[in-house]
Amino acid sequence: MTEATRVSGRELPRIHVRPPGPASAAMAKRLHEVESRNVTFVSEHWPVFWTEAVGANVLDADGNVFVDLTSAFGVALLGHASPVVQEALRGGSSLIHGMGDIHPPAPKLELLEKLAAFGPWPETKAILSTGGSEAVEAALKTGALASGRPGVLAFEGAYHGLTAGSLSATPRPHFRALFEDRLYGGVAFAPFPDHLRDPTPDGADSLEAVRDALKHGAPNGDPIGTIIIEPIQARGGARIPPEAFLAGLSSLAREFDVLLIADEIMTGMGRCGAPLVSSVLGLEPDIVVVGKALGGGMPISACIAPSRVMDAWPVSDGEAIHTSTFLGHPLSCTAAAAVLDAIQSHDIPRRSREVGDALLGGLRSRLMDAPGVADVRGVGLLLGIEFVEDEALTPARGRGARVAEAALLEGLILLPGGDHGHVLELTPPATLTEQQVEHSVRVIGDIVGRTP
Repeated sequence: MTEATRVSGRELPRIHVRPPGPASAAMAKRLHEVESRNVTFVSEHWPVFWTEAVGANVLDADGNVFVDLTSAFGVALLGHASPVVQEALRGGSSLIHGMGDIHPPAPKLELLEKLAAFGPWPETKAILSTGGSEAVEAALKTGALASGRPGVLAFEGAYHGLTAGSLSATPRPHFRALFEDRLYGGVAFAPFPDHLRDPTPDGADSLEAVRDALKHGAPNGDPIGTIIIEPIQARGGARIPPEAFLAGLSSLAREFDVLLIADEIMTGMGRCGAPLVSSVLGLEPDIVVVGKALGGGMPISACIAPSRVMDAWPVSDGEAIHTSTFLGHPLSCTAAAAVLDAIQSHDIPRRSREVGDALLGGLRSRLMDAPGVADVRGVGLLLGIEFVEDEALTPARGRGARVAEAALLEGLILLPGGDHGHVLELTPPATLTEQQVEHSVRVIGDIVGRTP
């Protein structure tokens, strides 16, 4: 811990005032007056306002110290306020902005060269964006251009973002209901394999549904040229498909001459034990989308693809047809370049496997026989605890959210997942200590045991 920080990143929770304390409650009241009411959920039990975050620790406005098992939506894989990112930003130039697609900042070029080396193809090109939804938009546009067919196949339970194009490929009614008439109708949805409920453990039924959709086209009649899939559904509840399914999906894509997009915004950058988890789960993508942990806390994302695919875009005539004001933002590019270096030099995939195995083993030991717990699963540092109501495996609606709310009182920051909020999701930083792992397992086990 330095003089400039009040948490070290390695501490266990210290709750001085029942969260949310009076300072957070007062800030929530102020927020309600100035922010659209659809954005931040506010109740007497939620949220706490952050004032500092280091490593796996978060300090709130009331002086409470938490262990963050979300790494802030998966962003802080290297830990909050990562020294790697901070050193890169301190050592970089004083350039705060550039003209990304006109007179580019030098850090943009440096990052693109590192992304080209990071990609799974010998010749890789990229489109930079600021957030995951934007990168998905770029990927869907790339797929349409390269395939010559506008239709898309996505999967039930998926989450690809909330901008118009990405929301078209995100099936959850909660997000879509008010905007259906504004969304592209050329997206077909196939079931994502569910190993708890799927009668075909290799995902054969899902593959048959994919084949049928590719044959007959999208609901609006458009021929399908692109498939988009998360190799592991993250917000969908840490759903892990059988390897045979992803290999089979890759084969179908080749058979129908369809481009395959891997949305690795959550699973990439080493979180799931490999730079890109597609490479170890049998998926052979034509386009990959990365983000979240890529910037180490700075906003940046990318759509990457081999030159043979990316060159479907026309040559710029001086007016780019897909760009944005902050494309190639120099500070974000500097941070992302440092993160890509750290993934290799700090062996982040190995660290994710080790910490994830410790968490998964501990949670399984505590919870696999607990009432209402159907599954405890994970790959690296993407884990889920699924709650059900009965032997028929009916999702226990909202139990993941109730456990997360109870955990906040004991100093753990967690989030629910799944279409019904019936999964408790863990996406912690790789900096989580052995002591923090053991404490988190014990507290989660106790809370699950008493939270219906």
